[in-house]
Amino acid sequence: MTSVIDIQDLRTQYGDFVVHRDLNLQVEQGEILSLVGGSGSGKTTLLRQILGLETPAHGSVRVFGEDIQHVDGDTLQELRTRWGMLFQHGALFSALSAFDNVAQPMRELRTLPETLIRQAVLLKLDMVGITPKDALKMPADLSGGMVKRVALARAIALEPELLFLDEPTAGLDPSLSDSFVDLIRSLHQALKLTVVMVTHDLDTLFALSTRIAVLADKHVVALGAPDDVVQVKHPFIEQFFLGGRGLRARQELV
Repeated sequence: MTSVIDIQDLRTQYGDFVVHRDLNLQVEQGEILSLVGGSGSGKTTLLRQILGLETPAHGSVRVFGEDIQHVDGDTLQELRTRWGMLFQHGALFSALSAFDNVAQPMRELRTLPETLIRQAVLLKLDMVGITPKDALKMPADLSGGMVKRVALARAIALEPELLFLDEPTAGLDPSLSDSFVDLIRSLHQALKLTVVMVTHDLDTLFALSTRIAVLADKHVVALGAPDDVVQVKHPFIEQFFLGGRGLRARQELV
């Protein structure tokens, strides 16, 4: 297996407060790796460090073989065209239509003609179930589920190899959540994506994850297939996975 992301001996510290200590994690090509952990465990911070938005106090974060903290600006910009990000609440530009939100990453390249951008945008929107009519709507006129789909289309606009999902089903009712999970699964297979997902939703977690990494005690305390992780003896794992909600979510997959 090829590691798309390789994190070694990571230490994150703000003053005297340590978030991560000696954290190691590899994300393999083609998998869906889910990050879980309690409040303050540093999931979002770790995601920001992988994206090159924060710098750890110690250790290295390599993405596609490049040390993300020590690349020049041009290399970092090139790397960013190889990944996409779906933010928790969509984070669409409120002043742009659904179409223009998806077109934005393509237009920023300044290399594609507008006719090609139009074709590509409509294709990406079609892949996530958004019609050309709905593509003309502003974000305020879209339902929560449609906002998520447009944001996902924007995340895959540049045909990335790596996709980051931050709480992808947050705010969706159960039926919309299930259909969005199905959409992510189909895109993962069709586009041969590597996916890193942060989620608290147990149904989403068990439905999509190839492996789960549990962050607690300032590092990764468990890493493996869902059925293996839930057997690890740790207070957070027992509370999170073996409580009523966790047991119900696992049973629904059987």
